[in-house]
Amino acid sequence: MKVSDDTQSGKDNAVQHVFKVRRDYNTWVSNETLEDYALRFTPRSYRKWPEWQVANTAFSSASFLVLEAIGATLLVDFGFINTALAILAAGLIIFLVSLPVSRYSARYGVDMDLLTRGSGFGYLGSTITSLIYAAFTFIFFALEAAIMAYALKLAFDIPLVWGYLICALVVVPLVTRGITAISRLQTLTQPVWLVMLFLPYIFLWLYSPQDVAGLVGYSGRDAVGSGFDVRLFCAAITVTMAIIAQLGEQADYLRFMPEPTAENRHRWAIGVLVGGTGWLVLSAVKMLGGVLLAFLAIKQGVPEDLAVNPTQMYLAAYNNYVFPDIAWAVAATALFVIISQLKINVTNAYAGSLAWSNFFSRLTHSHPGRVVWVVFNTLIALMLMELDLLQVMERVLGLYSNVAVAWIMTVVADIVINKPLGLSPPGIEFRRAYLYDINPVGFGAMAIASALSISVYLGLFGQEVQPFAIFISLCLPLVLSPLIAWITAGRFYIARRPEPLIMPAGATAHTCCICGTDFEAEDMSHCPAYKGSICSLCCTLDARCHDLCKPHARLTEQWAGLLGGLLPSSLRRLLGSGLGHYMLLMAGFIAFMGVLIGMLYYQESLTLKEDDAVLLYQLRGVFTRISAALLLVSGIIAWWMVLASKSRKVAQEEANYQTQLLVEEIDSHHRTDQLLQQAKLSADHANQAKSRYIMTISHELRTPLNSILGYAQILDSDAAIPVNRRRAINVIRKSGEHLLSLIEGTLDIARIEGGKVSLAVKPLHFPDFVQQIVGMFELQARNKGIDFKYCPSGELPTLVRADARRLRQILINILGNAVKFTAHGGVVFHLKYQSEMATFEIEDTGPGIAPEELEHVFEPFARGSAAQIGATGGTGLGLTIAKMLTDMMGGELTVESSPGKGCRFRVRLFLPHTQSVPAVQNSSRVQYVGYVGVRRRILIVDNEKADRDLLVSMLEPLGFQLAQAASGQQCLDMIPGFLPHIIFMDLAMPGIDGWETIRRIRQSESAECEIAVISANAFEKGAGNDAGITAENFITKPVNVHELLDWIGRCLGLEWVTVEGDHSIAWLSAASVQSRYPSSEHLRSLDEQIDLGYVRGILNKLDEIERMDWSHGEFVDRMRQLTHQFQFGTMKKILHQGLGEVDYGTP
Repeated sequence: MKVSDDTQSGKDNAVQHVFKVRRDYNTWVSNETLEDYALRFTPRSYRKWPEWQVANTAFSSASFLVLEAIGATLLVDFGFINTALAILAAGLIIFLVSLPVSRYSARYGVDMDLLTRGSGFGYLGSTITSLIYAAFTFIFFALEAAIMAYALKLAFDIPLVWGYLICALVVVPLVTRGITAISRLQTLTQPVWLVMLFLPYIFLWLYSPQDVAGLVGYSGRDAVGSGFDVRLFCAAITVTMAIIAQLGEQADYLRFMPEPTAENRHRWAIGVLVGGTGWLVLSAVKMLGGVLLAFLAIKQGVPEDLAVNPTQMYLAAYNNYVFPDIAWAVAATALFVIISQLKINVTNAYAGSLAWSNFFSRLTHSHPGRVVWVVFNTLIALMLMELDLLQVMERVLGLYSNVAVAWIMTVVADIVINKPLGLSPPGIEFRRAYLYDINPVGFGAMAIASALSISVYLGLFGQEVQPFAIFISLCLPLVLSPLIAWITAGRFYIARRPEPLIMPAGATAHTCCICGTDFEAEDMSHCPAYKGSICSLCCTLDARCHDLCKPHARLTEQWAGLLGGLLPSSLRRLLGSGLGHYMLLMAGFIAFMGVLIGMLYYQESLTLKEDDAVLLYQLRGVFTRISAALLLVSGIIAWWMVLASKSRKVAQEEANYQTQLLVEEIDSHHRTDQLLQQAKLSADHANQAKSRYIMTISHELRTPLNSILGYAQILDSDAAIPVNRRRAINVIRKSGEHLLSLIEGTLDIARIEGGKVSLAVKPLHFPDFVQQIVGMFELQARNKGIDFKYCPSGELPTLVRADARRLRQILINILGNAVKFTAHGGVVFHLKYQSEMATFEIEDTGPGIAPEELEHVFEPFARGSAAQIGATGGTGLGLTIAKMLTDMMGGELTVESSPGKGCRFRVRLFLPHTQSVPAVQNSSRVQYVGYVGVRRRILIVDNEKADRDLLVSMLEPLGFQLAQAASGQQCLDMIPGFLPHIIFMDLAMPGIDGWETIRRIRQSESAECEIAVISANAFEKGAGNDAGITAENFITKPVNVHELLDWIGRCLGLEWVTVEGDHSIAWLSAASVQSRYPSSEHLRSLDEQIDLGYVRGILNKLDEIERMDWSHGEFVDRMRQLTHQFQFGTMKKILHQGLGEVDYGTP
């Protein structure tokens, strides 16, 4: 979760951060094939259907069979003259009304609910119209399904109860797939439906036109409509006008119409006309057709109550004019009714799902998906079918039409009057972020018009004006809407001006900061609560922001403002105590109960006879007592809701206050953490700069230092030097050695800190390794006059996996310190191996470490008071390196000490036991003397001639054809002519360095060869590079001959010519008469230098041996040769053999 910077007001001006939580919709909502952009603007990218296809889908809504039923019912109740005129008049009115509604819906890509929001109703004001619209869909769904159930009973003798269920459920799978499936269904069924619709009329016109005689004079049931009667005419218009809500379903389809352009403007206009108004022409024709078919059925003896059922009237028409065989007539009737019902009820269910989605999403801030509301709408329709809604169709539609007409006419008034006059903003603004909850323009006009119209319709103003109620719904909104808009100056249309949305470069849509989905700009809003763009669906469903972007436009604020203007000043202060909230709830409860109980009372009163005054009085009394009881319960519930809301508000304010304190504490910690991070970053940069400096200058220091030490050793061995000068030379030598140790230790630390040190874990012969360490320090301790004890505990494994070099370095550093700082007593070396964990303990009887120095003992250059013991002071880096290496190996290094009692260092390392035999244990290593096949060419690139000559001396005897280059440019020039198989590349060269040379070789197509880096800069090994050099192809100086040859053999796939045995040892044995080994002291000292890998120290020791006794000259020469070839393994074997001969007196 991320926290935005926007806040909500809380206690003592405390603010609450709104936590941004990603909203993940279920598969029904996220699948736009199922969802069809419910609650949203229909994006241009989704409006890809041709104009004719959208128009055809919308036009198919004229497949209502209820239209024939309405026409037939009006014929029976009001006669032909009044019915026909009412149908034509209502058709003309609805045709004119549908033009602006269809145009706006198609142009702006909005359904009827979104169109209503932006036409003067406000964000919550249109929830009432969504309920009205939903009622239309389930009422007509129930009527159509009931007609189909009669057809199923007629054709298959299915009981009506089961028929209702089948007719309801068969629509659900079709509607869930959205407009895509509906459009395909309408296109496939349209030809068959049109043929079957007009077939009876064609046969009647061709073969029995005389049967129409008498239609015009038909006066209906009980001859009530023998001529034109304005009251009957108005009553018929009232029922007919109920289909005006069908405009909502047309808008639901027309919103998918492509945008109008210069190329498609004519197709677009025709498509909107056909899809938006064409259905009405066919609907008027179908209602007149129902009049004709009902008249023919009655004329043929069908009872009037059955003749109004479309199933019966089409059965009579098919049987009498098309199919004389009754079986064929029944089959044709059933097929036609089923196709008609499916075509219209997929539309009803689809439109109902959108209406319920809009209604509940705003009230509950939840949207489980349009598919859920498809099922919900179907279940309501099923319940109405079971209540036999078809039998009371006229009364239901008459009451409903007053409300529906008031709604549609209010929308039309805003579109055709207010917008052209500038009383309302242009376009359709439907987004929650920019709308008032209630706009009194549309909501007030509709409420007043519908309330007055229903009151007149129910006879509250007398029987004389009752039939004219529908004209109040038609005309009054056209006056009230612009009047209220003028009085309010249109300020309730827009709560805040839309802010321009910033689209990232290269993006084609805006991304919602909540659900992470891309939408077009018309469907997005800037949300200050989440500091980003939010889509209309996420904005609709958000219940946590509390309209932070427009707090003044909330319903509670509007209600408080209204009451504040109406109530006296002495009562206004009570509004904040909950009175206003209570009054708002009670107003809603009273209005809802009034409408519900009034409709029930009206329905029941119609079942009583006009002269049954006693029962009517009793009925009124029952409903009055029920209303009083419900009013009392509503008052208690409303007050409980007020108190609960007040408690939630107090809890929220306290939570806001505590949250603010927590946020401030978090911010404080965040700032502290930032400062610490900056300090750490500065320290890291300084440390890196130090490492780079040490790495760079170490090479510059070692060259003159080696010269100083070399000449100091020569002078120290010169007998002609006076004693007093020899003492000065010894000081120079010791100081130089100390400085060299300091440089090497510092470089080791820099390598470890820079992550340039890697572990080479291999099988290690553990007992031999330990014995080498012990033998080295036993001699040192004996020479110093102190004891050295080695105390192993238990049995040691023969082989373990470890990095021998690093482990040796750790132990030498610690043991060396113990021997160095111990003047009296001795050193005890404990070793315990258990559960693959090796524990090394080194105890000494030295001066110990003071408590205040103990915690700094592993820090670089922390020498402590022990450094004051004469010449025993060290560089202060040995323990630091040992600690860092131990940590790197996953181990633990600890120390215990008391001043005057010595120290105890404990090293614990995981050294797993292994069964494999290491290659180093092979006593007769294979020696390479050549290879089989053609000569291979190797190019050596190094600016140092000595280094080039060294490689030549290693490789030329083996038969390789060699060439040398002193620079990168010379290398590039030589490659085309020499065509090497392998190139050995140094990195630090003047001009073009090694890395750049390798890059240019890689880019060249003339050279396909293996490249290896041979460099003294081990820091570069394993580091990332763009030259394709892996760690395996990076060889560090000094070069190990066997490792170099193994690498060449792998790269070139060589078959080596080898010999067994160690020729160096064989040579030495053969010449033992002429060449004798030096003393064991010199041999062990030389072995120590070889273990450290210190070439200069080895050569210096050999010089010392040669000066002391010239008889060892042949031994020294051979060892020098092996040193220059870096054959340290062979040298150690010679030394071990020499130690054996010296110790045991072998010749």
